[in-house]
Amino acid sequence: MGGPMYFEERAADYGAARPPYPPELWARLRTLGRLRPGGAALDLGAGSGQATGPLLDAGLHVTAVEPGPTLARLLQHAYPQADVRVTRAEDMALASAAFDLVVAATSIHWMDLEVVLPKVHDALAPGGRFVVWRHVFGDPEAAETPFRSRVAQIVRARETAPRPDAWAEDRDATIRMLTASGLFAVEDVSTFRWSLELDGPGIGLLFRTFSDWSDSEVQQAVDAVAELGGSVTEHYSSWMVVLAPLRRGPCLPTSLGQPANRPVTTVSRRAHAAWKRVGDLVRRRTGSWTSPVAASGGECSQ
Repeated sequence: MGGPMYFEERAADYGAARPPYPPELWARLRTLGRLRPGGAALDLGAGSGQATGPLLDAGLHVTAVEPGPTLARLLQHAYPQADVRVTRAEDMALASAAFDLVVAATSIHWMDLEVVLPKVHDALAPGGRFVVWRHVFGDPEAAETPFRSRVAQIVRARETAPRPDAWAEDRDATIRMLTASGLFAVEDVSTFRWSLELDGPGIGLLFRTFSDWSDSEVQQAVDAVAELGGSVTEHYSSWMVVLAPLRRGPCLPTSLGQPANRPVTTVSRRAHAAWKRVGDLVRRRTGSWTSPVAASGGECSQ
C-alpha cells in the first residue's frame, strides 16, 4: 500500500487493468463545448493515458503530467504526439493562461490542493475550465451483489488505518475541497453508471492496481470470484465536475441543498467563509446539472 508512486511497480498492468472512462463522459464534455479541436489541454496525473488518448483523439494539443518514470515512458510510447512531462503537478512550472482545459482524471486525491489549485487557476486561459473526474469501483447506488458483500468483508477485516484520502471517491466531499479556496465555482456535475463482467484473473489484475489492497486481500477477492461461479458483474460509476475559475469573487449556491435550477448569486467573502463552515455545497447523488453561471455566460469565470 502506498502513494502515487505505488503505480510504478504495476505500470504495465495499470493500462491493461483499468477500464476506460465511459463514452457518455466524453459526450458530456463535447456537449459542454470543452473538447475544442486545436485547443490546449493539460492532463494532471496522466498515468497510462486513459484521458490523454481521448483528448488527443478530440483534436486537442495535450501536455500530460505523470510523476512515475515508467508510466511516463509507457504513456509517451502509446501517445507520441503528447507532450509528456515527468514531474508532479505540484512541481511543474505552468505558463499563465496557457490552457483551455485542465483535467485531473482519478488523480486529484494524490495532489496537494493548496499548491495545485492556484497553479491551475493561473494556467487557465480566458474561458478555460478545470475538469475533475474519477471512477468509483463499486457503485454506491447499485444493489449490493454477493461479490460486493465479500469485498466489504475483506475491507472490514483490515487491521490498518483507513486511507487518509478515503474521501476521494465521494463526489460531494471532493467538490467541497475543490471550492474551499474560493478559486473555483462548480459549473456542471455529472454521474455515469456502467457495469463490467470480470473473471477471477480480471479481478486480480484490476484489484492489484488499487493502492490500498494488499496481495493477500487481492487473492481473497479472486477466490471469491471462483466460489461465486467464475465471473462477476461489477457495477461501477464515474462522476465528473466542471469548475469555472472565479475572478470577481466567489459564486456559490444561496442555500444548502438548493434545486439545480435555483439562481446562483455572488456573495461576500464573509458569506463565503460561513458557507464553507456549513459544509455541503452540493447534495445531488445522480444525473447531470448545469448552473446558471454557465447559462449566463460565466459571470464568475472571467
